[in-house]
Amino acid sequence: MRLYRAAGVALLVALALSGCVPPAAQKSPAEVAASQQADVLIQQGKFDEAAQAYLALAQTSSNRDHYQLLAAEAYRQEGQLDRAAPLLDGIRRQRLTGDEPSRLDLLQAEWALKQHNAPKALQLTTQPNISVPPALQLRLLELRSQSMQQTGDFWGAARTRVEMDGQLSGLDQAQNRKQIVSLLTQLGIDPLKQRAAAMQPGDRMLPWVNEALTQLGVAVAHPAPALEQEVGTMLPGEGANVREGFKMPSRVALLLPTSGNLASAGTTIREGFFAAYADSAHNHMPRPPVRVYDSAGTTAGAIKAYQQAVSDGAQLIIGPLTRGEVSALFGLQQLPVPLLALNHPDDKSLPASGVSEFGLLPETEGAQAADHMAEAGITNAFVIVSSDDFAQRAAKSFKAELEARGGKVAGTGNLGSGVNFASTISGLGMPTDSGDASANKDSGIFISMRPQQARLLLPQLRLARVNLPVVGTSHIYAGVDDAGANRDLEGVEFCDSPWLFDVQPGLPNHGDIAGQLPAARGTSARLFAFGMDAWNLAPYIDWLRAHPGSYLPGASGQLTSDQFGRIRRVLVWAKFQDGLARPLNGSLQMDTSPALAPPTDASGSPQLQPEQPTGN
Repeated sequence: MRLYRAAGVALLVALALSGCVPPAAQKSPAEVAASQQADVLIQQGKFDEAAQAYLALAQTSSNRDHYQLLAAEAYRQEGQLDRAAPLLDGIRRQRLTGDEPSRLDLLQAEWALKQHNAPKALQLTTQPNISVPPALQLRLLELRSQSMQQTGDFWGAARTRVEMDGQLSGLDQAQNRKQIVSLLTQLGIDPLKQRAAAMQPGDRMLPWVNEALTQLGVAVAHPAPALEQEVGTMLPGEGANVREGFKMPSRVALLLPTSGNLASAGTTIREGFFAAYADSAHNHMPRPPVRVYDSAGTTAGAIKAYQQAVSDGAQLIIGPLTRGEVSALFGLQQLPVPLLALNHPDDKSLPASGVSEFGLLPETEGAQAADHMAEAGITNAFVIVSSDDFAQRAAKSFKAELEARGGKVAGTGNLGSGVNFASTISGLGMPTDSGDASANKDSGIFISMRPQQARLLLPQLRLARVNLPVVGTSHIYAGVDDAGANRDLEGVEFCDSPWLFDVQPGLPNHGDIAGQLPAARGTSARLFAFGMDAWNLAPYIDWLRAHPGSYLPGASGQLTSDQFGRIRRVLVWAKFQDGLARPLNGSLQMDTSPALAPPTDASGSPQLQPEQPTGN
């Protein structure tokens, strides 16, 4: 009820101050004075006293219906709808003017819902040509959605709330989004799948249906996003100092665990962040003061750190790191400062306006592996993954995307603790060299596991005379060249962060930084790249969200945003050759001018000087 009650307060004050009455009516001086006094009570939030004043006016004025409606609305704002209800029947609709009939309908609909008469409320809120002031549009849609929900029309209720989404912000938007997904999940998996299959790609309900299916545990296809326009490109006619989409906040806060069990991961991301921060000076990027706050990896620590950053004047807050911490911040009544969360909430709730999410999701790699195989003509896949959570999630995403591309998973093997690799391979019934060669050309193997397991699996496949192409996730690569250890992975292709292979122009050289900072080496290099992108995203978050198809060439991938503010990554492909991991497609150069070079001042110097990072 908070949502449309708040909108009603502003409108009621506006209506009272406007003195909106039928144009033919004349007010006596006494009526004018009494009406103004009632208006003052509305402004002061004394709705009960205002209602009494309007009722007194209704007894003596020829504009009885107008004042009785104002009295009923005042009672509603006081939270006393039961006192407003008796007044509604006495209001003569034909004596109302302007938007007053629609306002009467909203009151009657709200009372009908309270009396569990949803059909009447639905009739009042869906009647032809119903029109309300813009300030009451959300209230109309809210009542309509509630009416549909109570009559069992979950789809209609969800569609109505989707219509509300763009008009909301903050906690109201977050709550509305939860309700949309909740309504859709009540339809069930099969009806949702049928609706999704019948929708065009641009249908505004399709992303919401996919969210609901995800909540129900269904892996949904997520093809790689289209990369159409690089951010930071020069604007024609603007000289050499204006780059598209660049908007750097004046103060930045970085929320990471610098103490507790996750301090090591937090330190790696922090070092990556400030490595990119330092390198941006070479591109004359304005660098605002950045302050680091210790979130301790706990929900209480994250909330305390966020609130302190707000108090200290931060204009953008980056972090926190864990799913639990992100969920805790999403649950706050208000997020007054824009947030770039470095993970996704554990309850899978959607971010509201002013909030973006950025994380290294295994689902991304699984889906892109399926796309990679499909583009190579492989439509029949065998899946072999470890029992780790990342591998299981990648496998689900791979299957959903491959099936969406017209392929199928012919079999799945899980390498749990103590599982015999040979028996797992034989149980899948994969084609071998002794079989029909034509049966092998559209088949392949998808793997997701740690390097040690992959190095054991590949020789076993060869012993079983299974020589199908193998595609994997980044987890099979330890992040360092080790020709001896990785020779068993010969020919395996995998997706990974472009910075590890120095294929993204405009970024500092990986080898140079890894030679100085241990955190930039090995498997931690991906977290380091993640930290680099947390800084690189800072001036472009709003632009990416508002411009579908725009992307930032980042260290962890080409970065773009979906309509919900989730940053998505497009990774590069590498292949083991002679035991060394090498990129497949060379440089990712798409533009001769680096996207990370922003405007400068007249002197060519950064417009803002950095503050030394501090811990809290």
